[in-house]
Amino acid sequence: MRHALGGTTLLLLLGCAGTARGQGVVDRIMAVRDGTVRLSYNVRTGICGDGETFIRDGTRGENHFYTFDTRRDRNWRDRRCEPGPARVAITKIGGAVTRVKVYVGGEWQNGGNAVTDLGDIAAPLAAKALIAVAGQGRRADDAILGAMIADSAVVWPDLLALAKQASTPKESRKSAVFWLSQIAGDAATAGLQELADDEGEDREIRDQAVFALSQLPDDQGVPILIRLARSNKDPQVRRKALFWLGQSEDPRALRLIEEILTKG
Repeated sequence: MRHALGGTTLLLLLGCAGTARGQGVVDRIMAVRDGTVRLSYNVRTGICGDGETFIRDGTRGENHFYTFDTRRDRNWRDRRCEPGPARVAITKIGGAVTRVKVYVGGEWQNGGNAVTDLGDIAAPLAAKALIAVAGQGRRADDAILGAMIADSAVVWPDLLALAKQASTPKESRKSAVFWLSQIAGDAATAGLQELADDEGEDREIRDQAVFALSQLPDDQGVPILIRLARSNKDPQVRRKALFWLGQSEDPRALRLIEEILTKG
C-alpha cells in the first residue's frame, strides 16, 4: 500500500537523509588515520581540467585557471580539458589532514594499500564533506576549491559557518571568506559584513572580509565599504575600506573621499 507524503514532510525527510549521508562521508574520511582518501564527483557545467596540472573555470571567463604547474611554457588553452569528474585526494598523517589535492578529469593511478577510495559521491554531499575537511588542518584549505566546483551544491551556508568558526585554521577561514565574495548572494554578503564589523574577530579575517566585499560583482560591496569607511570604530578597518573604495573607480567612492578631504 502506498501513502502520499505532504510536500513539507517530504522535503524534511529528504533534507535529513542528505545530511545523514553527507555526515557519513565526513565520518569515513575522518576514520582514516594515516594514508590517502580519494573521492570523485560531478562538476558544474563550465568546469574542466587536464587531470593533472590545471582546472579551468569557464563560468568565470575563458582564461580563468587554477594551475598546479608553474612552468611558464604552458599554454593552457591548447591542452585537453575534460569536463569531469572532480577527483580529490586527502592525505592524512596521525589523524590530521596534511594535504588536499583537487583534479578535474584524468584517472587515478594505483595508490597501494595506503589508499582508501570512497568512489563516486553525489556532488552536493562531496561539497559538504570537503568544507568539513577544510576545517581539519592548516593545509586543508584547498578542499574549499573542491567544494566550489561541485555540481548542484549550495555551499555558502557551510562556508559562512567555517569562516565564523574561531577554532578553524586561519588559512581555511581566509579561503572561505574569499570564496564567499565570489558567491556574492545576499546572505553571503551579509555574512562578510558581519565579519568585517566584528570587533572581537581576528585581524586578518576582518581584513580579508573587507577585501572580499571589494570583490563583489557589480559594485555590490561599495555601499557597505562606504559605511565601514564612515563609521567603523576600528581605524584599520576604515583605512582598508577607503583603500579598496579608491580602487573601485565608483563615483560614490570618489564623493566620499572628496568629503573626507574637504572636512579634513
